[in-house]
Amino acid sequence: MRRHLANVFRLGVKELWSLWRDPAMLLLIVYTFTISVYTAATAMPDTLNKAPIAIVDEDGSALSARIVSAFYPPLFGPPAMIAVSQADAGMDAGLYTFVLDIPPNFQRDVLAGRAASIQLNVDATRMSQAFTGSGYVQQIVLDEINEFVSRYRSHAVPKVDLALRARFNPTLEHAWFGGIMQIINNVTMLSIILTGAALIREREHGTIEHLLVMPVTPAEIMLAKVWSMGLIVLVAAAVALLLVVRGLLHVPIGAAIPLFMAGAALHLFATTSMGIFMATLARSMPQFGLLMILTLIPLQLLSGGTTPRESMPAIVQNLMLLAPTTHFVELGQSVLFRGAGLDVVWRQFLALFAIGGTLFAFAMARFRRTIAQMA
Repeated sequence: MRRHLANVFRLGVKELWSLWRDPAMLLLIVYTFTISVYTAATAMPDTLNKAPIAIVDEDGSALSARIVSAFYPPLFGPPAMIAVSQADAGMDAGLYTFVLDIPPNFQRDVLAGRAASIQLNVDATRMSQAFTGSGYVQQIVLDEINEFVSRYRSHAVPKVDLALRARFNPTLEHAWFGGIMQIINNVTMLSIILTGAALIREREHGTIEHLLVMPVTPAEIMLAKVWSMGLIVLVAAAVALLLVVRGLLHVPIGAAIPLFMAGAALHLFATTSMGIFMATLARSMPQFGLLMILTLIPLQLLSGGTTPRESMPAIVQNLMLLAPTTHFVELGQSVLFRGAGLDVVWRQFLALFAIGGTLFAFAMARFRRTIAQMA
């Protein structure tokens, strides 16, 4: 047993030295867990941020001026005051996502209690901004009209007072979610890339034949790649959590990091095995890249990180229970977002262990068969 462990350790160190001499892969690791995490957190596509809006004020009244002044950063950019003739041309050129047209005599009709209409033009090609922003525009306009009519909003006592309490993210900061989910997705992606590339690189360089004549077993070769590449991703994820998520984005996750890293280690056991299995199917790095596209995109889109699993068809929910990413995303969200302990996420730990063991067994069988063919 001691000899087997020594072989696994030395082969793993060899993998680390091989990675150290690959500047392109090192640059990918650094970028994936620094710039990629920060940009994903601060540029969430489904969040309204400085949306371009233009306003056609044909009324020129105090009410229309009040509506104009209600649009300001960070949700909207400063409104561009344009004429009616400029509205269509501006939207055709992509200058404005929203054009609000306030008709003549709008204030007079509102105060007189007559039916008053106001037109909102939306560029629906910018789907995420259009969907979110149109609701914001409607709410802002209605609030300003109601306040203007009642003079003081506090005088109108609502029948029901809704008290909003946002747990786990009191300020509703979207960067908290984006940064953490990017790390979770990158752990999966990079672990598959590193292990698969390590095996394909040895096959392309001919060093796999050297290993075959050495007193090492296929299990030792595979375990060495799993622990070495998994360690690199684990360290990179920890650095990203500490420096980017907690340092730059100021997400309060200090006490949750150790439990999350333990879950990430189990997840890496599964994904590194998956990377080796895929590398035995591919004959070159381009083929491996195509296999990654077919595998990684469904894993990330259907695991619950982008869209809640409850919104998916039942067959997809049940099928994705076989994927390690589903349980890792659930574990990461519970631990890092809600501060859950082991008593809450033990099922995810158990699922990751079972899936990892199964994938490792499949990868080992395929790896042995590939080694036998080469011998």
